[in-house]
Amino acid sequence: MKRIERTSVRTMLVTGIGLLLHISILVARPIDLSWEKEVGAKTTPPTEKVYLVNDAGLPHNHDLVAVTEAIQATIDACSQNGGGSVQFKPGIYLTGALYLKNNVNLHIGEGVTLLGIQDVSYFPEMKSRIAGIEMTWPSGMINVLDKTNVSITGKGTIDAQGRYLWERYWNMRTDYVKKGLRWIIDYDCKRVRTLVVSNSKNITVSDLTFKQSGFWTVHILYSENVTLDGLIIRNNIEGHGPSTDGIDIDSSSKILVQNCDVDCHDDNFCLKAGRDADGIRVNRPTEYVVFRDCISRVGAAVVTVGSETSGSIRNIHVYNMKAIGTSAGVKIKSALTRGGTVENIYIHDIILENVGVGLSFGLNWNPSYSYSKLPEGYHMDSIPEHWKVMLQQVDKAQGIPKFKNLWVENLSGTGVKTGISANGMEDSMLENFTFKNIQIECENAGSINYGKNWSISNVNFMAANDEKGKLNITNSEKVKFKVYK
Repeated sequence: MKRIERTSVRTMLVTGIGLLLHISILVARPIDLSWEKEVGAKTTPPTEKVYLVNDAGLPHNHDLVAVTEAIQATIDACSQNGGGSVQFKPGIYLTGALYLKNNVNLHIGEGVTLLGIQDVSYFPEMKSRIAGIEMTWPSGMINVLDKTNVSITGKGTIDAQGRYLWERYWNMRTDYVKKGLRWIIDYDCKRVRTLVVSNSKNITVSDLTFKQSGFWTVHILYSENVTLDGLIIRNNIEGHGPSTDGIDIDSSSKILVQNCDVDCHDDNFCLKAGRDADGIRVNRPTEYVVFRDCISRVGAAVVTVGSETSGSIRNIHVYNMKAIGTSAGVKIKSALTRGGTVENIYIHDIILENVGVGLSFGLNWNPSYSYSKLPEGYHMDSIPEHWKVMLQQVDKAQGIPKFKNLWVENLSGTGVKTGISANGMEDSMLENFTFKNIQIECENAGSINYGKNWSISNVNFMAANDEKGKLNITNSEKVKFKVYK
């Protein structure tokens, strides 16, 4: 597969937008972007000294047996001697959890494939945050925990072989839904993430291909100054893995994501900041994040904000992005127990092809998953600790999230089913949204409920369906669109 070049992606996206006024972005920016110079990794490990995993006494048929210990020993030696590049001869390497150390470059070169062992016991449990709450969880296939100055590079492949975990999830979910436990299945079915970066700084991940993640693929948690560049993620292989997110930025700051191409079965590129009472307790935002020059294929959206908003999400810049076949284009979601504020989100130069909803904003997302209720027959003194965390009540006023100060500009869409679906509420209106130079060819225009103070310029929903051509606007103040048929 040909690698994505940043210049070619940018040319493709800007050309596709066509008549939209790209030059307006260069004239005036709606929000302060002075922080952009601070995003991304500022240092990288030394690479002059090479540590070859194959020198660690691997068996001749190492592609058939686990070589986790040999890889880990090479990583440890590299770090202990001041850092360098851990490399492999071309081939296949079967491994459990690996833990990178300071000043190490794990270089997975062309012709090299790391395969994840299909057994959760090879990924020891550790303290982490999963889907918005802190709990014990299996280690990732590759882990960067409490480290600095680490990189993972190369044109090789990390294949998590996670399909066995998808099957485990679906089997459990059938049983859990019958018992009224849909809200906890994701937390009980402990699935392995592929790459976890937690509480770390100056981390670079570049040019790799990821396949078949058992759960989230790249999870950036409680970290800062991270660069993700040129990643290809292919999780829809031999099926569609549930919750196989592509890239999740979780309560982290100063993050740069560019030139990535994601095909998954949930959020392609996602911003998170904690869930409900536990997220409010931690109260750590995601902020100062740039996504640019990326492609979202099958999955949730070109970019998803939420639903984990408890610590707030702010100061986000998304541009030169393309969505092909996603369920939505731009998506901001939360729930009435999340709390937090989503604000200062600047999105521009976006192409949507064959997506479900062009612009999707909602405060009450997926109630069967979002709201925890203990069914009859269960008792608080005999359930797991993470169930108790999920069941903690959130004060109503504290639980209502806020969406404000969103700017979407220069967006074009074709083959879109619904132009816009925007649902605020009386106590939390969707406030100060700006839409400029937006052209969406859609089956129906959609609806807006509880919007306030929207600035709209050169926005057209070209609805093909005569019966659904009218944009339905209710309970809103200073919100008016024009729909062309």
